Amino acid sequence: MADRDRDRQQLQIHPQQQQYRYEGGLKNILPQKGPTASQIVAIVTLLPVSGTLLALAGITLAGSLIGLAFATPVFLIFSPVLVPAAILIAGAVTAFLTSGAFGLTGLSSLSWVLNSFRQATGREPQDYAKRRVQEATGQVGEKTRQVGETIKAKGQEGVGREGRESGAAVGAGAGRPA
Repeated sequence: MADRDRDRQQLQIHPQQQQYRYEGGLKNILPQKGPTASQIVAIVTLLPVSGTLLALAGITLAGSLIGLAFATPVFLIFSPVLVPAAILIAGAVTAFLTSGAFGLTGLSSLSWVLNSFRQATGREPQDYAKRRVQEATGQVGEKTRQVGETIKAKGQEGVGREGRESGAAVGAGAGRPA
């Protein structure tokens, strides 16, 4: 029988669950000292300001509701004109905001491209463009010089040929009376 009790006790043994309890008390949760003087001044200053703003918000809400009550019959009478006008204004505002969004997207894309260019080349795009323009100017100058020399050479060949042909014609015409 003692063996059975021992077996039951062994079966009934459960692993103990750890329970975490905070035993520090209320003193450990709250700060040791009170608010500073600057915090008190900030609260004292903000209370009237926030109260004034809250009162203005209430007055604005009341005025809006009264205005809506008086304007509703006018809206109903003029709705055939107002609805298309509202649609037109909404479309214009949407177009304006869309163009602004596209402009910001374009500027941010350009900024991203410039930053990635700076990271890839290690220099500013303006410096790169200046260097490319200087190279292109040098190449144009060299090409212009080559073309000038070619024209000069062809011109000298033409003058030399013309001179020989002119000289023959002059020599042939010299024997005849004019």
